[in-house]
Amino acid sequence: MTKAKPEIKAKTTVSRQPLHTIVDDSYKAYAMYVVLDRAIPDVRDGLKPVQRRILYAMHDMGLRPTTPPKKSARIVGDVLGKYHPHGDQSIYDAMVRMAQDFTMRGVLVDGQGNFGSIDDDAAAMRYTEARLSPLGAFLLTDIDKDTVDWGDNFDTTLKEPTVLPTRLPNLLLNGASGIAVGLTTSIPPHNLGELCEAAIYMCERWSKRNKISTNDLMQFIHGPDFPTGGLLFRYRLDENEKPYDAIASAYEHGTVEGGFVCQAVTAIESIGGGRSEIIITALPYGVGKMTIIERIAKNREKFPGVTDVRDESDRDNGMRLVIETGRGHDPKDVFEILLKRTETRTSISYNAVGVASSENGDYPVENMNLHFMLEQFVLHRLNVIIRRSEYELDKAQRRLHIVDGLLKALDALDEVIKIVRNAETSEIASQQLQKRLHIDDVQAQAILDMQIRHLARLNVKKLKDEASDLKKRITELKVIIGSESKQLEVIVAETKEVKEQFATPRRTTIVDSVANGGEEVKVKRKMMPVRVK
Repeated sequence: MTKAKPEIKAKTTVSRQPLHTIVDDSYKAYAMYVVLDRAIPDVRDGLKPVQRRILYAMHDMGLRPTTPPKKSARIVGDVLGKYHPHGDQSIYDAMVRMAQDFTMRGVLVDGQGNFGSIDDDAAAMRYTEARLSPLGAFLLTDIDKDTVDWGDNFDTTLKEPTVLPTRLPNLLLNGASGIAVGLTTSIPPHNLGELCEAAIYMCERWSKRNKISTNDLMQFIHGPDFPTGGLLFRYRLDENEKPYDAIASAYEHGTVEGGFVCQAVTAIESIGGGRSEIIITALPYGVGKMTIIERIAKNREKFPGVTDVRDESDRDNGMRLVIETGRGHDPKDVFEILLKRTETRTSISYNAVGVASSENGDYPVENMNLHFMLEQFVLHRLNVIIRRSEYELDKAQRRLHIVDGLLKALDALDEVIKIVRNAETSEIASQQLQKRLHIDDVQAQAILDMQIRHLARLNVKKLKDEASDLKKRITELKVIIGSESKQLEVIVAETKEVKEQFATPRRTTIVDSVANGGEEVKVKRKMMPVRVK
């Protein structure tokens, strides 16, 4: 007869709570994680966590613009294993996007190999290589000078930066798109030169920045500047069929209903025999050539007058999509049909949502207007410059302290050599040096760390010149730390440097008219109000 197994009672703690409370708390925690750790960019450096981790991992691997690239699979593996355990393909997709000049207005990754095109996906990560681009490296400048905060990685074995000390307003430069829990963000790219000018303008009027209006900033930032070019219509129609300035409204409120209307750049050429060609040289942002070709090919009956569609694009001449029209068809009428039934005219959303840091350490998610985004960038740069200056000041003071000790040692070089040679231990030598030269243990250790032959060869003039330069630099750093106006001068100088190195002409043409069912109605800009929400 078998004995019954004894009943094992598990020790459990039961907490009785209403179901709606448990669901509410759990859902809020999940939603905040998705917002902060995945989908919404930080307003300061304009990066999502996966982008920031990719750039930092490449920096940590030594993949500078001047060094040879490494396999993308190696980079993805480092990011996955150290900082971002969310799947290798998602990491690779994010890295590919940062390397595509038709996606980013300023590429942050220098990709080698097939990183895709408007119509095609990139090759697998085992085939491509990558390194930081010159612009991407500027996002990491001074990261080794205690300029940003660091936090634990997912398994608390490593540290990673919570934000990058960027020298450029990357959120507006490259834009962002993401979907979180109950939130979406969609910020189009902008022109770097225009952004730098606006940032400089705000720095020069920093004490009165609250009085800077959207119109003041729009003297410099004329509107989004898409990497694929195209036309951008300034105006839209409201519910009363009245035109309003959609760009100014978006910059004022952080969003605009319906987004921006964008259109392809086209030209019509006669090819004889009553036939013409509609030549498309730029498409709206995010629209591929194959999308247009397939739409026409699958629905030929909806495009009367179209006899042929050809893709004549190449690397030398760029995009060239040719749509041939037959005899008896006005190419302008055919083009109007294309605008209505294909993505040659489309809307691009604008909803500027980002994570902004507050004084109490919280990270509120906000709908941001243009003024707020530029102000947050400048505030971030002020914090970086103060921390960098404090780091450099501490380093300069430590070095000056050691140089002073070396100079004292050179004034009594024979005695120093005798003490070092005759001392039984380094501790005894250090004590004797401190007593003889009136120096502390740090200076004494610096003397002992040098070989005697090097100490004998030290150039007194060189050390005195170094001490003089260090004192001058210490004075400059103290002035910068104690003066906000000096900090702003540094920001202006560094922003001008970024503009000189990386700014390029606009690619997107802003049209002062409103697209109204295929008709472009001219509007006098100075009479147009910003739509009031």
